[in-house]
Amino acid sequence: MKWSAMPIIPRKSLIVLCVGLFCASTLWASQWTVLGPDGGDVRSLAYNPHNPDQIFLGSSTGSLFVSNDGGHSWSRFARLGSDDYVLDHIAIDPRNAQTMFVSAWSVANQQAGDLFRTRDGGKTWEALPGIRGKSIRAMAVAASDSKVLVAGALDGVYRSNDGGNSWERISNQSEIKNIESIAVDPRNPNVTYAGTWHLAWKTEDGGANWHHINKGMIDDSDVFSIIVDSKNPSVVFASACSGIYKSTTAGELFQKIQGIPFSARRTRVLKEDPSNPSIIYAGTTEGLWKTADQGKTWKRVSNPEIVVNDVLIDPRNSQRVLLATDRSGVMASDDGAQSFTASNHGYTHRYVTSILADQKDPNTIYAGVVNDREAGGVFYSRDGGTHWLQKSAGLDGRDVFSLKQTSSGALVTGTNRGVFMLERNASQWRPINTVLTEKSLMRPIKKGSKRTVATKTSTRSVLEARVSDIELAPDRWIAATSSGLFTSTDQGKTWKGGPVLGEQDFISVRASDDLLVAATRSGVVVSTDGGMTWKEARLTSYKPNVRNVTIAPDRQIFVASREGAFCSGDSGTTWQRVLAGLPDKDITSIAYDGSHKRLLATSGATGVIFESTNGGRSWQRGPDSGFPLRRISVVHGRFMAATPFDGVIIQPENEAQSALAEGSGSSN
Repeated sequence: MKWSAMPIIPRKSLIVLCVGLFCASTLWASQWTVLGPDGGDVRSLAYNPHNPDQIFLGSSTGSLFVSNDGGHSWSRFARLGSDDYVLDHIAIDPRNAQTMFVSAWSVANQQAGDLFRTRDGGKTWEALPGIRGKSIRAMAVAASDSKVLVAGALDGVYRSNDGGNSWERISNQSEIKNIESIAVDPRNPNVTYAGTWHLAWKTEDGGANWHHINKGMIDDSDVFSIIVDSKNPSVVFASACSGIYKSTTAGELFQKIQGIPFSARRTRVLKEDPSNPSIIYAGTTEGLWKTADQGKTWKRVSNPEIVVNDVLIDPRNSQRVLLATDRSGVMASDDGAQSFTASNHGYTHRYVTSILADQKDPNTIYAGVVNDREAGGVFYSRDGGTHWLQKSAGLDGRDVFSLKQTSSGALVTGTNRGVFMLERNASQWRPINTVLTEKSLMRPIKKGSKRTVATKTSTRSVLEARVSDIELAPDRWIAATSSGLFTSTDQGKTWKGGPVLGEQDFISVRASDDLLVAATRSGVVVSTDGGMTWKEARLTSYKPNVRNVTIAPDRQIFVASREGAFCSGDSGTTWQRVLAGLPDKDITSIAYDGSHKRLLATSGATGVIFESTNGGRSWQRGPDSGFPLRRISVVHGRFMAATPFDGVIIQPENEAQSALAEGSGSSN
C-alpha cells in the first residue's frame, strides 16, 4: 500500500504520512510554525550520494528532516509511522537518489516497527510489506549492488535482492536474534556481518550458512556497530559494551583496542573517513573519539557530556563532520573534529512543558523543557520565538515543569528537584527550597519547676521533591509537589506543608481568593478557607488520570483528565462531565484566557484548540495545529502552544481571527 502527501497530519496514525522534497513548502504552509527552541535528540544522519549538500536527519518521534545546505539549516521532510517510531537508519540508493529507505522501531512496543521506502524523492512512501511490523534495529544497502538490502530485526536478519520489493529471513538459527548492527562487505554483497545483543555473526553465502565470530571478544558483548574497511574488507571493526575490537582477518579473530576508557566504551557508532580509512570515529555515550592510525591510539575530540548516536563525514571534505546527539541536536565541525558547534537551525525536538510571555514585553517568550539535562532547562526568545538562547545556569540539568513570573518580573520554576528563582536581571537561577517544620514542645516555666508551658520550635529542611506546578497568588505561593502541597507567604524564602488528606504526589494547583484546588493523577482536593481545611472531590468512580485544574472567574472548577473534562460549580461537591463540543477522552489541558475572557482546552487525540466563551457550557472547535498539544497561550492575538515533541509552535497569522486581534497572555 502507498500513501501520498496530505495537508492534515494526524500524529497518532500508524500509517506513513509524508511530504515530497519539491512540495514541502506547500504542505507545511498550512501548518503552524515551529518556533523552537532548536536542538534535542537526533538519531541518524545520511547524505545524498548524488548531492552531499542534501542531508537527511532521523528523529525518535517518526519525523524525518532535510538540509539542503550541508547541515547548516533544517526543514521538515516526512512523517513516518507514529510518534514513538525511532528512525535509526537512513539509506539513499547510490545509483538512484529518488529511492531512499528509513528503518524504524517502536518505543511503546519494542517488538514493532517498519522499513519505509520512497521511490519518488519523498513524494510518497510505503511501509514495505515483506518486512511490515518488524522492529528494525539495523539496515544496510550493499555498496556493490544497491538492490541488495539487509535489515536486522529483533527476530533475525532479513534480506532483499530486489530493492525491497520482497524479503526473506536468512537467519534460521535461533541464536541469531536481537540484531543491533549490520554491515555488508563493500565488494561482495553475499558477505554480511550481524551484531546482536550477544556477540556477532557472519555469513559468506547470502545467509545460507552463518557462523559465530567471537574469537577474541569478551563473551558478554552486545555489538552496537560494525564497519568493514572500504578499501581492505579483511579489516573489520566492531564496537560492543566491552570495548572496541579490530579484526584483520575478516572477523575470524578480533583484538581488543586500547585507549578508550571503560566508562566510554558504550560505543553506539563507528564511522570510517571515506577519504582516509586510517581515520575512524567512535561515537560513545561519553563523547566522540577519533583515531588517525586505525585504532592504535585514540583521542576524545568532543565534550564528554555529549552522547553520540551517529557520525556523518562529508565525502568531499572530511574536515566537515556532523554528529547526531542526544539532547544537543546536530553538532558540526569544519576542522576535522577539533571543535564543534550546534547546527540546529530549523530542527526542534523538545518536550516543552510550559510557555510564558513576559508580562512587560510580550515579544519575550520563555519555555521550560524536560529530558534534556544540561542541554535543557529554560530557554528564552526576545523576538517572539525567532531566535532562542538557553537560560539554565544554576539549574544543573534539572527538568522544568512549571514557569511563572512575579509582579516584579522575576521568574519562578518548579523542577524535578525543587523550586528556583531568577531575578529580573540575574544571570543564574537560585534555589528557594527552605522548608520550615514546626513542632510543639512542653518546657518548664523555669529551671527546676514542674510547671510546663507549650512552645513552638522550627526545624529547617530542603525541598528536593518534584515540583510539577506553582501558583503565585497575591497573598501566597503554592507548590504542587511529589511530597505534598507547600505554601510560602514570604515569596519563596520559606515553605510549609506536606501531604494533604493522605495524598502527596500533586501535579497541579490553582487558587482564587480562599478557593484552592489541587490535583494528583488520581483525584482532586478542594479548600474553601485558604488551605486551613481540605475535602476530597471525587470526580468519577474510577481514577481519571488528571492532567491539570483551573478556576474560572465565576469560581467554577475545571479538570482536564484522560477520561475527559469535568466541571464543578459548588466548590467540588458535585461534578459534571463536560461534553458539549469537547472530546470525551484525553483532555490534556484546560486554561482560562483572561485577556479574551474564554476557556481554552486541548486534547491528546487531536491538534485542535477548543474554545468556550460561556463558562464552559458549550465549546467550539478552534484552529487545528496539526500537532499534539500540552499547553496553550495567546501572544499578540495568536495561539502559541507547548508540544511534547516539537517545541513551541505558533498559529499562522492568517488563522489568527479565532484569537482576538490584540492582547497577550499566558495560560499555563
